[in-house]
Amino acid sequence: MTTGKVRPRRSTGPVVAVTGAATGAGRLLVRRLAGNADVRKVVAIDGHRGDVAGVLWRVADVRDPLLSNRLADVDVLVHLDIDRSPDGDPRERRTYNVRGAQTVVTASAAARVRHVVLVTSAMVYGAAPDNPVPLSEDAPLRGEANSSIVGDFLEMEEVAAQAPVTHPGLRVTVVRPAALVGPGIDTVVSRHFEAPRLLAVKGCAPCWQFCHVDDLASALEQIVLDTGAARASGAPPRVVGVGCDGWLELEEVEEITGKRRFELPAALTFGTAQRLHRLGITPAPATDLHYVAYPWVVDCAALRAAGWKPAYDNASALRALLEETAGRHAVVGRRVGGKEATMATAAGATVAVIGAAAAVRRARKRRR
Repeated sequence: MTTGKVRPRRSTGPVVAVTGAATGAGRLLVRRLAGNADVRKVVAIDGHRGDVAGVLWRVADVRDPLLSNRLADVDVLVHLDIDRSPDGDPRERRTYNVRGAQTVVTASAAARVRHVVLVTSAMVYGAAPDNPVPLSEDAPLRGEANSSIVGDFLEMEEVAAQAPVTHPGLRVTVVRPAALVGPGIDTVVSRHFEAPRLLAVKGCAPCWQFCHVDDLASALEQIVLDTGAARASGAPPRVVGVGCDGWLELEEVEEITGKRRFELPAALTFGTAQRLHRLGITPAPATDLHYVAYPWVVDCAALRAAGWKPAYDNASALRALLEETAGRHAVVGRRVGGKEATMATAAGATVAVIGAAAAVRRARKRRR
């Protein structure tokens, strides 16, 4: 199904397709591209028509093997149709994300699309107490390939890594944003700031780096147009990190949020969290807590060399996150009522984590 009217442009620039164009970062990107005179045409792809004018809407499922039929005139495709929800079934989410990436790459090659931009996350680097701060974009990937969203991203990146072999001539750029914040963003990391207090592991100091969705959209626009360093090299970089400059120390985060930390030994923190996950009480495996306890700051060298600058710094991005999550309450990544969240931390640090199970059970009973 093809809908929408687009005024012809005289630009000799690329025709750009964006998946997930009706919402989130995809919607922000198509709005930017629609107003860019260096883009010849914008093809907006989603399961339903969005509200952005001046683009060509093509309603399609990114997992449809016939997706290539919608890409006949496309030069560059940005894949943003990704399920990041902490609450969905992990197997369904994995199927959606990985099959979507596979289909997008295969369909792009079949339609002779020249360049695919695949958005994953800087979480693929892993979060560890010995991580350098910041991590270089070519740092090894130490994220764990388990049932978490990180496992999805790692499999999607494997699709990108195999693309030059299976589809010669197709260029694939992997974009790895830092912790996403902004309207509509709901992740395990963002839910950390919905808790009454901030989790910290004894002896370790997290370093917080964020990426506002507005900045992700502006970075993707720059990558699409092959500006700066990418144009000079004749091809876009294979890996691009996106995020605010620098990072926040835990003391700065406490000052901005007005929340105090509670510190626990690593074994207690992750051991208890894993038991709660096995019982089905919390949505994410314990390894996801690494991303709120250990550093995973990425150096955005490729974009910096291209002249790109984020509009948000880490402090303003964190304030935007607090505005978005105001009134919500979560404990160990699980949404609960405000009273349950407060009770879970009132008795002290150790009881806070262990008591999360009881708090969630009470919340469940009330909903029945």
